[in-house]
Amino acid sequence: MSATAPYPGPSPIRRPLAAAALLAALAGLVFGLLLAGAGPASAHAALTGSDPSDGAVVDTAPKQVTLSFSEAIAVGDDSIRVLDPSGKRADTDAEPRDLSEGGTVRYGVSLHSGLPDGTYTVAWQAISADSHPISGAFTFSIGAPSDTTVALPSQEAGGGPVGVVYDIARYTAYGGFVLLVGGSVFVLVCWRGGATALPMQRLVVRGWLALTAATLVMLLLRNPYTGSGKFADAFDLAGLQSVLDTKPGAALVSRLLLLGAAALFIAVLFGTYARREDEREKKDLTFGLAVGGGVVATGIAATWAMSEHASTGIQANIAMPVDVLHLLAVAAWLGGLASLLVALYRTPDIGSAAVRRFSAVAFGSVVVLAATGIYQSWRQVGSWSALTGTRYGQLLILKVALIAVLLAVAWFSRRWTGRLTDPAVASEEAPGDTAESESESEDAPADVAPERAAQLARQRAALTATKKKRIRDADPERSGLRRSVLAEAAVAVVLLAVTTMLTSTEPGRTEEEAASGTPSASAPAAGGPVNLKMPFDTGGQNGKGTVRIDIEPGRTGSNDLHVWIDGSDGKPMDVPELKLALTLESKDIGPLPVVPDRLAEGHWSASAVQIPMAGDWKIDVTVRTSDIDQVTIDKNAKIG
Repeated sequence: MSATAPYPGPSPIRRPLAAAALLAALAGLVFGLLLAGAGPASAHAALTGSDPSDGAVVDTAPKQVTLSFSEAIAVGDDSIRVLDPSGKRADTDAEPRDLSEGGTVRYGVSLHSGLPDGTYTVAWQAISADSHPISGAFTFSIGAPSDTTVALPSQEAGGGPVGVVYDIARYTAYGGFVLLVGGSVFVLVCWRGGATALPMQRLVVRGWLALTAATLVMLLLRNPYTGSGKFADAFDLAGLQSVLDTKPGAALVSRLLLLGAAALFIAVLFGTYARREDEREKKDLTFGLAVGGGVVATGIAATWAMSEHASTGIQANIAMPVDVLHLLAVAAWLGGLASLLVALYRTPDIGSAAVRRFSAVAFGSVVVLAATGIYQSWRQVGSWSALTGTRYGQLLILKVALIAVLLAVAWFSRRWTGRLTDPAVASEEAPGDTAESESESEDAPADVAPERAAQLARQRAALTATKKKRIRDADPERSGLRRSVLAEAAVAVVLLAVTTMLTSTEPGRTEEEAASGTPSASAPAAGGPVNLKMPFDTGGQNGKGTVRIDIEPGRTGSNDLHVWIDGSDGKPMDVPELKLALTLESKDIGPLPVVPDRLAEGHWSASAVQIPMAGDWKIDVTVRTSDIDQVTIDKNAKIG
């Protein structure tokens, strides 16, 4: 999902034709992999079926309505509503019942008995495992179709004013991350003198402020964004608590904590580091800042990877670190480009060596982007029809085209960089200025001489800066480079916006599968989905219940694991702690620990659970229902 050609590096390609050939080759590799296809990847759950089906006419009133989805979802009160022709509720369940089994994700609600004939509307809303809200509606009829006063919802989940503000915050967060990380990399790697430049300091600090503010807004709006769509619910403490129990909420809180560490990094970079004059001390501090800043930047990038597309579907254990690398490369390239633009326009001191070092950083970044983008495209699209016939695929094509334009503009920037020189700027004042300054200093009364001297020093500094700026602006190579970098930055802003749109768009593969009505779970090559049911009793109050476990596809390699806990009353039951472990005793393998994430009340899941070989595996489940009440139960299952 990213660039497919390298940014021109320090060893320039002499002819545009060579650069174009390289771009075409890498683009062909991307689309060739897309054509090759792969096993399905799930992200953005989609409705794959219902009973009754959309538009069906049934002779007698059904006892329940069930909906099937392509992947695990989180549901809450009123997630599925059935309305009669007059608009009254026809279902009896406040919260949908989880009817999932095997590889099928299914939820249902019971209906009142004795429903009259007519057309009924089913409206549903849920949260996909990749954190995005989904919704829809359809109708079925009992006896014969009739008029209905129910209007199908025109606004999808996550829409409306709350959705607009939330999306603005998402775009702002990505932009802030790019400026924060890219600006810091530019100062540490390309232009260390930039640590003392006020425009560079402002750029990085504004990136931090934008990312922090956007993250806070997203955390507060998460509840109304996935639920009511009302701004007032942003301050509902119960809703905020429920958000913190989800993966997206935990990711946003983690990001805020990491931004606290990033603030310390900024303070050292533009404080202690900028004031260091001893080269050895500065070198040691550079190493420490690079390591510490790299850890913080990686952690912030991981907050996106752990809660969005990369965290669900096939090969999630590979996709998440790949997504982190992708985000870091984007930040180093585009954030560095923004830093270079600021340096060229707002500071007189940046030299050709810093520009060439950025060229090397950009080259490495785009190589990483090409590799990670090829993998992500293969995972989320997988076919020509999904590439050309879905919104996700069309946005991906647009992104590749923008990168091609960006690289073409970058080629002109590289040409200006090759001609760039560092003109010497006389720091001394003109003889007349010096004589005048000395004369004024001598004439000044003794009690105001220090003040006058300070004023003259400021005037000399301003004069020197003006001279440097005049010489810089008169340099045609530097002016040409500024114009081409400005054009690059303009294209980069559009590119970043398209990239952000991709993160909130249903992947092409899933959209195609939903349209065909087939779930995204692939049929296993061997074995089959594992379904276990184990009763437990921790001995304490409300300590009895049942654990249901689904492992799919139930074979060696990567598996998705889902756990449901039902209380003694058959309703979903939350517990303070749930742990699993897998052991193959015949081969002395294990126990392999599994710590699932909570998706909803009584529902946990874990992606990419690795089962190294086939056999009779013992599955241990530890359930804790209070501070002191805990039990471990086990059951064997044939896997592979």
